[in-house]
Amino acid sequence: MNKFKKDDLIEILVGKDKGKQGKILKVFPEKQHILVEKINLYKKAIKPSNESKGGIIDVPIAFNWSKAALVGPGKKRIKVKFETKKGKKNRVIKGTGDIL
Repeated sequence: MNKFKKDDLIEILVGKDKGKQGKILKVFPEKQHILVEKINLYKKAIKPSNESKGGIIDVPIAFNWSKAALVGPGKKRIKVKFETKKGKKNRVIKGTGDIL
């Protein structure tokens, strides 16, 4: 079980987007990568078609999850541990003990 899940809020720790926060769109556990909205963008040229006008658009790229930290309810970075209660594995915030 990994600490990142879809729709979690994260903060970038290093790189050009350092300090920015965003929501996880997709998690790739086999590669240990995450895809985050409006973070780690690159420009892609799109040909015109029936559905789109074409042009240059911004597309996010997946990056390693070691470069990100989870953001808790107080908009501060948190650490997560795993606990088993009643046969179910939960993500728990270290320090406070609240379940995510």
